[in-house]
Amino acid sequence: MSDSVNRREFLQRTGQTAALTAGVAALGGVHTEAAEQPSTIQLGMIGCGSMMRGHVSHLVTQQRNVSFAHFCDVDPAQIERISRNMDGFQSAAPNRTGRYEDVIADKNVDAVFIATPHHWHAPIALAAIAAGKDVYIEKPVSHVYHEGNLIREAALQHGRVVQQGSQMRSCPVTDQAGKLLADGIIGKVLVSRAWTAELRKVVSPVADSEAPSGVDYDRWLGPAPTRAFNKHRFHNSWRRFRDYANGEIGDDGIHDLDMARWGLGDPALPSKITARGGRMVLHGHASEYPDNMHVMFEYPDGRLLVYENYPFTEYGLHGFDNGNVFYGTDGYMVFSRRGAFSTFLGRKGEPGPTEKKEDRGKRGYEQHQQDFLNAVRTRGTTRASAEVAHQSAALVHLGEITFRTRGQLEFDVESEQFFGCDEANQMLTKEYRDPYVLPTVA
Repeated sequence: MSDSVNRREFLQRTGQTAALTAGVAALGGVHTEAAEQPSTIQLGMIGCGSMMRGHVSHLVTQQRNVSFAHFCDVDPAQIERISRNMDGFQSAAPNRTGRYEDVIADKNVDAVFIATPHHWHAPIALAAIAAGKDVYIEKPVSHVYHEGNLIREAALQHGRVVQQGSQMRSCPVTDQAGKLLADGIIGKVLVSRAWTAELRKVVSPVADSEAPSGVDYDRWLGPAPTRAFNKHRFHNSWRRFRDYANGEIGDDGIHDLDMARWGLGDPALPSKITARGGRMVLHGHASEYPDNMHVMFEYPDGRLLVYENYPFTEYGLHGFDNGNVFYGTDGYMVFSRRGAFSTFLGRKGEPGPTEKKEDRGKRGYEQHQQDFLNAVRTRGTTRASAEVAHQSAALVHLGEITFRTRGQLEFDVESEQFFGCDEANQMLTKEYRDPYVLPTVA
């Protein structure tokens, strides 16, 4: 892609340190490296559904040194529900708005949390970064591949902190497993496996209807194509439709893909992708996505990452509905974002170290938020930075594109183009409905 060439030229012209220094110097208050750390970080919360209610609840329960400046959602009922989670946390009530632009325009806001449907992640994040805000973006960071590059470039250019909601990156269990892998307990990891094995049930289609009272439905659609309102395309179940989401692989799957890439040592981009799947059990399901998908990613050095999705099981694999296996030359590790890992060593698979008992079941939510807030204060990086986020989200996009086209494609990691498949290359980006186009980040 031409923008990929421009990105490489940009990185050659400007080093990360120079860009960060210039970006920070242009801003004041919390954004100035030499300034005293703020006593309270002012937050704007954009997209007030169930995930954001969890974020607010964690911040309130942990008594983080933050203040909620804005609650933003196109559905006032969502804002009303999330406001009940405040529980006397601050004296002044947050401003309420249905326009994210109001949040971004507030110069007192230091950072925003974005927990909208996926199709809104990049437009809001890019506007926030350009306005000097740090951003916590729910997974996946992008709706299409091209958006991840734009967010990465914008964060670098403006010296902004980015955190994707890949919470296990910050979990004590992950730290323990990572030290063992770094020490070579299972040798060199050559293959990494990720799975989502959760029982799904058929949801039958329903007729279109009127949007709920008070909802700004046109703004909810935003950059997506104009469609009549349908309750299956709205709160929660929007995940099943390509206009707004990325299917199972981009919902729960991105968590396990991210940790699979982590287990391999965070390689950048795969060069070969094979994807298979279809409708196995959920016949008549109100969804545009397959109910199962198996994808194999091969990296330029030959290492493999395998993703598997099973919609028909309550038992999971290795005892986990979501998990990973890292296969090394001297053993293997079973790892789950449910907060556990086990090692099996040598030819006979002798049991080795596991997670600490006191950390079993931890999933990293509180630590991940704190990692972001620390980076906002210190101008450091995060564990799920824009670079990490883009490379993990890329697996979602490359896998889905391969599935939807030829089932097997080769990807040029330098030009960031598929070899010999124009249809696949067109899917690396998308059309945006006026006036909700991507903002220009100067």
